Amino acid sequence: MVRAGGAGPVLEVSGLRVTFASGVRAVRDVEFGVAAGEVLAVVGESGAGKSATALALVGLLPASARVEGSVRLRGRELLGLPERDLAAVRGDEIAVVFQDHAFTPVYRIGAQIAEAVRAHRRVSRRAAATRAAELLRLAGVQEAATVARAYPHQLSGGQSRRAMIAVAMAADPSVIVADEPTAGLDPPVQAQVLDSLRAVQRRTDAALVLITHDLGLAVERADRIMVMHAGRTVEVGPAATASTDPSMPRTAALLRSAPRPGRVDVVSAPMTDAPPGRPAPGGRAATPRVLVVDGLVKEHPVRGTLRRARVVRAVDGVGFDVRAGEALGLVGESGCGKTTTLKEIAALRTGVVFGHDTASLSARRRRELHRDVQLVFQDSAAALDPRMTAGAILAEPLRAHGRTRPETSARVPELLRLVGLAPAHAGRRPGELSGGQRQRVGIARALALDPRLLLLDEPFSALDVSTRAGIIELLRDLKTRLGLAYLIAAHDLAALRRLADRVAVMRHGRIVELGDAHAVYTTPAHPYTRTLLDAVPLLRPHGERPEREVREPLPDPPGGCRFRARCPVFPALTAHDRRQCAEENPVLRHLALDHAVACHFAGRGELR
Repeated sequence: MVRAGGAGPVLEVSGLRVTFASGVRAVRDVEFGVAAGEVLAVVGESGAGKSATALALVGLLPASARVEGSVRLRGRELLGLPERDLAAVRGDEIAVVFQDHAFTPVYRIGAQIAEAVRAHRRVSRRAAATRAAELLRLAGVQEAATVARAYPHQLSGGQSRRAMIAVAMAADPSVIVADEPTAGLDPPVQAQVLDSLRAVQRRTDAALVLITHDLGLAVERADRIMVMHAGRTVEVGPAATASTDPSMPRTAALLRSAPRPGRVDVVSAPMTDAPPGRPAPGGRAATPRVLVVDGLVKEHPVRGTLRRARVVRAVDGVGFDVRAGEALGLVGESGCGKTTTLKEIAALRTGVVFGHDTASLSARRRRELHRDVQLVFQDSAAALDPRMTAGAILAEPLRAHGRTRPETSARVPELLRLVGLAPAHAGRRPGELSGGQRQRVGIARALALDPRLLLLDEPFSALDVSTRAGIIELLRDLKTRLGLAYLIAAHDLAALRRLADRVAVMRHGRIVELGDAHAVYTTPAHPYTRTLLDAVPLLRPHGERPEREVREPLPDPPGGCRFRARCPVFPALTAHDRRQCAEENPVLRHLALDHAVACHFAGRGELR
């Protein structure tokens, strides 16, 4: 096999087969090669065999798994090597960026990176610590010394993934295997992590095997793409043609599920000073409100010294409404306050719900109202008791609200069918269900008491494209059939576009743009909204995304518009306008009847 630039493969795999002790054949005769400096994306749905393939390359599968075939690194056969010899290869010549952060929680990040350095290089502890900070900087971490002193739980998702890249680069390996390195991250952080990974790879000319379920991301970032299904390779080809000429139905199905470009340039519109939240024209104005939130504030105390105790304002004056049969999406980066907003509403501590002011509810009325407002959690695996069957999980809220045993027995199979599962699934525990099936059980539990408002916290998080598409179609169908209203917190803007009627964009606890979903997606008025949309990995021509400098975003400055340090428009403004941005905090104002934005200059030519 000869690859890009005429170079032979650094890593060559042929006839790879993986069989688990249960008899499941996870990988079946997979074959590929990857050259120095090349990016090969391995794409497929959950269960396709991608991660099993990656772990087989470095000998990290369970001892009970049978691995056959050939894995050759620069001509040297790795399969069958004694563990001691394989351990010398692992990390030194082939490094892995794991899907989960895989850090030991009780040791500082710098110490764990330094440990990886000393495992492969004979250097002093001080030299290893210096090298650890250098690797963090190379991975795009600005405050490397601070991050090196931090514990894993003190890092953001993006910082944790960058630190994993630093560990992988400790010995300048020839091959990097990145297993879903952006899973669960919001689009801007995904882009930053992938930019960091690509920059580090180019610096060492390493071969990169990028494992992902996102075909749009693969087309954008890879040189070649290998599509897997049911443990087999179904298609291999250049990324430049993968989006235009798929030869296999499975690739075509992944293409249909991938988001495509659809945003157009901003159109200038007159700005008015009418307050946000005003009813939209037509049908929405005549539809009753099921939820009204006005000026929601939520603060969290932060531990510190006695003299420096402070609070963090997670939600800062948020206001919106949701009408019957409507889906409102809350979007924004991790930490913007989406989930906190949902939790405050779910606890019935804020707002007017179905005409009832939650601040004045009695305990009995609050309990009754909880039946009409239900929450679907982000992590379906953690949200379902692993010791209970799906049937027992669905029966629990029914019994808690006084349903009889015969009523419960009849309702459980009805709920399973409602979310596209069979009554036979009632006897299975969460560990025996796929990620999509667990999410469906979580939705069924929320529907058990016939609610009128569903609060959904990242319902698409970490699902592969096909499973995500199935959950979206299920939610759309339930919304129509049952007349449900949705409030959805999500960072997956591409998935949310297919479900939301209106969108509220949040940043640092505030709403910066609010309006009709079509208007927000196609003519975003706030620069931050455009930043979010531009970061979504779309199925566009290979190599279209411009190269960017690898760095973490600058910290927000105090006072005024806090986005100005990252705003692409701010540097082009006049000195007078920049002073206004620095001194005045923008508030939501209307561009149109149902499109409000918190930007001093939205609607002006600078934001086109």
